[in-house]
Amino acid sequence: MGDSEDINFAALERELQCAVEADKKYRRENDAKFRAIRQNVGSYEEFRDIVLASHLKPLERKDKRDGSRKQPWNSIASATRQPSTSQHEEMEASEFHPRTAAEFIRDWRRFGGSTEDRYRLLVSLGGEGLRRIFVAEVGAGLLGEFLLVLSECLRPTDAASAVAVLEGMSRTGRFGLNVSFLSRAERDACRRLARRLMDIAADAVPENAGGQAMSRGPRGATGHRGGDVVEKLKSVMQLYGVDVDSPE
Repeated sequence: MGDSEDINFAALERELQCAVEADKKYRRENDAKFRAIRQNVGSYEEFRDIVLASHLKPLERKDKRDGSRKQPWNSIASATRQPSTSQHEEMEASEFHPRTAAEFIRDWRRFGGSTEDRYRLLVSLGGEGLRRIFVAEVGAGLLGEFLLVLSECLRPTDAASAVAVLEGMSRTGRFGLNVSFLSRAERDACRRLARRLMDIAADAVPENAGGQAMSRGPRGATGHRGGDVVEKLKSVMQLYGVDVDSPE
């Protein structure tokens, strides 16, 4: 009986409501994405606008009759902005363990104001964890957001984890389609991330007995773990359309 009294039913109800809303949002945006593809939109920006506006509904005649709008312009943002701040203060990124895409999106949106928290969430889940969550596909433009976060927050000690995340994403459904919809800023972030990872891997190459680094140049290495990381990174980044050996 004592254990039941310690259960915070109000918090459980809020968590359930968040999960329900996140699932509705995921399905709504997923439907909007396929609708945009069927419409043959002309650019990624137009595609993203359709997805981001998927929750909006056209005004009816009764809404416009007296000139006063009874319905908020962005009801989704109004309903979710305040709770996300308080929840962020109560929980850290390491406490989230999403098992589905809907749960991940719910947790990801909670950290909307903290790029560092989003970065820690990606690193903690790892490439294999993210691949299992997004086995069908990475929806709602998340791939581009992942690249921006990794590029901005990458730490040298997390280089192997970042490569694993990139590899895990490349093994998700419809990955090539998601890459094709990356914006210019997201593609630039992907290139910056790849080159920084290459530099970190090259710096990690150990020296041989003669005191010389075993490398083929500033961005390549052979015969050591650093060289293996470089080759793996090259093959992964080819899937993202990035040639790490090409000039800036």
